[in-house]
Amino acid sequence: MNTETTDTTADATTDISTDTTADATEDIKALEEIVATVERTQRAKDAEGFLALFHPDALWTTAHGKVLLGFDAIAEFTRAVLPTATWSGEVTYEAAHIRFLRPDVAAVKVRQVYHSAEGDSEGSPLHVMTKRDDGTWLLHAGQNTEVRAG
Repeated sequence: MNTETTDTTADATTDISTDTTADATEDIKALEEIVATVERTQRAKDAEGFLALFHPDALWTTAHGKVLLGFDAIAEFTRAVLPTATWSGEVTYEAAHIRFLRPDVAAVKVRQVYHSAEGDSEGSPLHVMTKRDDGTWLLHAGQNTEVRAG
């Protein structure tokens, strides 16, 4: 049985569509934790913590359109860029929409907000995550897109 839950806040809509089983609830929590870990590792400029989230065959496209194919390319880029990245303010990440494409594949739309003295700006990453045989979810594909006003 599929259900759809929508929780609307002032700025975002959380839309989670899934089976109503205990496994699905656990999977949702695991997916949300990956998004929270992305936030923590980005804030801490923790390249290794961030890289631990990736599938070996991952495909990642940065917010600036750089396409990274496979873990080695993602790791090389992340290790070069993340530790020296500078930004003013904080960034927050929220799993805004989760869709299970299969029991072991989920599309997770993330609401990414950069809070700075100049005002907030937003990104809209899409993470495709896959579940390993041991139950671990990993980032398998990602596309980040800047949200423009208007």
